[in-house]
Amino acid sequence: MTELTNSRLFRRVARTVPLFLLFGSCLLLQGCGVSNAPVLFPKGPIALAERDLLFTAFGLMMIVAIPAIALTLYFVWRYRRANEASAYTPDWEGSWKVETVIWLVPAIIIIALGTLVWDATHRLDPYKPLASDKPAFKVQAIALDWKWLFLYPELGAASVNELAFPADRPLNIEITSDTVMNSLMIPALGGQIYAMAGMRSELNLLADEPGVFTGRNTMFSGNGFADQHFKAHAMSEADFTTWKDKISGSADVLDAKNYVELHKQSVANPVSYYSSYEKDLFELILRKYAPMVGPHESEAAELICRGAA
Repeated sequence: MTELTNSRLFRRVARTVPLFLLFGSCLLLQGCGVSNAPVLFPKGPIALAERDLLFTAFGLMMIVAIPAIALTLYFVWRYRRANEASAYTPDWEGSWKVETVIWLVPAIIIIALGTLVWDATHRLDPYKPLASDKPAFKVQAIALDWKWLFLYPELGAASVNELAFPADRPLNIEITSDTVMNSLMIPALGGQIYAMAGMRSELNLLADEPGVFTGRNTMFSGNGFADQHFKAHAMSEADFTTWKDKISGSADVLDAKNYVELHKQSVANPVSYYSSYEKDLFELILRKYAPMVGPHESEAAELICRGAA
């Protein structure tokens, strides 16, 4: 009697578990909105191509995963203890047909994935300029502890923890670091690329339309890493003109002395604007980590390369 009761209880629980799993999955998927999963909702051609590549790779891998899961469930059901009609052959040996399927299908998928990724790696090269009838908007990004400094050569101005650019022009970002290795990423627009001291990397992106996107450092860099993020504003021409007037009207300037202060570690640094910055600041930061023979060409260069070390 007890065994019968336990069996009925087990069956009831077994029927309920899938419902709980389905309900739990639905709750988890509530977080997969545009803001929480920007990779799945791209706002630019680069991010769209990367998402499609992700989906294609996922689909190829499901060719193995889905049959494996289905067969596992089938075997559990077919060879359950209550099914006495199923043959039990513990001394069964390998089958060349089974071995062929087990090894050949994954091998074909690996070759397909390798070919796919090889092609996409060259097609989505972050250094490759994007085709457009308008000139690229150039920005120089510098990773600091724990904030991002953006220089705008076209404007002669700078901003901290805020990136702004016209939505209808390709965005060309030159990237370096004046601290440990960082990684810049704006998920809604495209993939990440590393920022390394003394080295110059590059990222080319494009926003399909005006919007505000989250960017951040994706490489752990110390205590303030969690707060090292920024807002990337893709603006219409009118809004960008207004933003240019605001940043150009700032009373602060990023000369060598102020850069040394900005270089100091800070967490959750507020957005700030500079109407101008030290001449060739990006190049000076690169040279800071190169071997130097003799004195620097100016007091500002000396202060940046030695005073902020």
